[in-house]
Amino acid sequence: MARRNKFFRPDEPLAHADHHRPKTRRDFIAQGFQAGLGTVVGSSVFSLFANPREAMALSSDIDIRKELCGITAGAGKIPFICFDLAGGANIAGSNVLIGGQGGQMDFLSTAGYSKQGLPGDMIPGLEEANPIAGSNGDHTNTQLGLAFHADSGYLRGILERTAAGTQQAINGAVIPARSENDTGNNPHNPMYAINMAGANGELLALAGSRTSDSGGNSAAPADLINNEVRPTKIDRPSDVTGLVDVGDFGSLSSEEIVAVMESVSRISDEKLARMSTGMSNDKAIKDMVSCAYVKSAYLAENFPDPGFLDPATDPDIVGASGIFSVDEFNSDREFQKAASVMKLVVNGYAGAGTITMGGYDYHTGDRSTGEMRDLRAGRCMGACLEYAARRGVPLMMYVFSDGSVFSNGMTDDSMEGRGKGVWTGDNQQTAGAFFLVYNPGGRPVLMGTTPEEQAIHQQIGYMRASGDVETNSSGDRPNPAANNINLLVQTVMLNYMALHGEQGQFESAFTSRGLSHGLGSAGMMDRITAFNPIVGGTNI
Repeated sequence: MARRNKFFRPDEPLAHADHHRPKTRRDFIAQGFQAGLGTVVGSSVFSLFANPREAMALSSDIDIRKELCGITAGAGKIPFICFDLAGGANIAGSNVLIGGQGGQMDFLSTAGYSKQGLPGDMIPGLEEANPIAGSNGDHTNTQLGLAFHADSGYLRGILERTAAGTQQAINGAVIPARSENDTGNNPHNPMYAINMAGANGELLALAGSRTSDSGGNSAAPADLINNEVRPTKIDRPSDVTGLVDVGDFGSLSSEEIVAVMESVSRISDEKLARMSTGMSNDKAIKDMVSCAYVKSAYLAENFPDPGFLDPATDPDIVGASGIFSVDEFNSDREFQKAASVMKLVVNGYAGAGTITMGGYDYHTGDRSTGEMRDLRAGRCMGACLEYAARRGVPLMMYVFSDGSVFSNGMTDDSMEGRGKGVWTGDNQQTAGAFFLVYNPGGRPVLMGTTPEEQAIHQQIGYMRASGDVETNSSGDRPNPAANNINLLVQTVMLNYMALHGEQGQFESAFTSRGLSHGLGSAGMMDRITAFNPIVGGTNI
């Protein structure tokens, strides 16, 4: 009889005896029965009111029209990409270190690290008999500024895809925060918050992973949802090029395109002037229709060749000198998905993007399954960071998952298991999220004037020695997000705005929409902000 592998391959579905059969799309994605799709957001009005081939002319007032209709290349904001690892992936301990009140290097107990999947001979702070390349010699690695376990799957993947110069210009922060296991109800997705902070794109506003309210696997905070930037699904390079496919216009010259559009413009303006929607917001609706024509015209004139956006033909992404080889790009759907989203976001065509990766509910009684999936996630993360470096633009990259896992102390000594603790089951107490920031002007600088202060800004909140999130953190070590995912989204938004030197506008971003936030006073917000601003790729 054929013997089954003692682990699940990266694209193999996970069938858990202690889980119900998958019923919802979220269940299928988390357990790897369905791929987590990369999506991008286009204008909903674009599809509701206008045929992209019936466009309004770009007349002499095009710059005014573009401004009124929000057509801008990235809105001058730092590109933002987040990874939604569906199912409850490990982040704390075995990947990113989360320590006690003193920061990442305030190490936990041996039992605490065992719960987080690290056996006694691999715990941080213990001298390595045979140091791993790049390690600090004590099972820690700080090559990216943020401290990882020296054998982290995420870290190995990131380092594999990034150049040394890119690595030296990265820093990050980690946030221990509980979230419910195996549910789509966690309001994890920060896309609407990032849009509130000003992120926008030349073609698209945001990016997500599903055609849901949040655009991703996890939900978005309900009060932040803006239906004008709901997501459109994209899961392959051809969908990216389809965003700017103008059909038969592509065979016309720019002069011919403008001539056609001027005719359409006169007809559409006349009709709009005569018609009445009968609604109180009649003018706003007409403006939205008009902008849909303007955006269509803009696409026709500025993107006559859809292949310009194809990530598969970008030599920085695919090929002999690319981040991915031709073979691995063509054979791995996750690489294609990551490349499609990062192509749009890093170049300013989309303001922000989510890459959902499925199959991270990997408590399968072995370690191999999780390690292989963590490694592939790290490769996709590294690809985004390296692509930003090749384009010479900054990038904020955020990683989260719905819940987490724990180990009972048994180890998987297979080649892929690497001698680490097997993942036994779900455990929201060991959960956390982290973000990395790439700055072409040099490694982002943590707030604080001493190493001790900077360590506290690099780890927002802390864990108990037992390896559990401390939910009662306050005083000098506040962490509003420790037990509130809505506030985790707000914390990420605050840190995004702080990179632009705009943290002082955080409160007004909420009050201008009749909303309130839960991060407390300005003094409190200073303590949960990681980095000094980056302006134009330079630390200030």
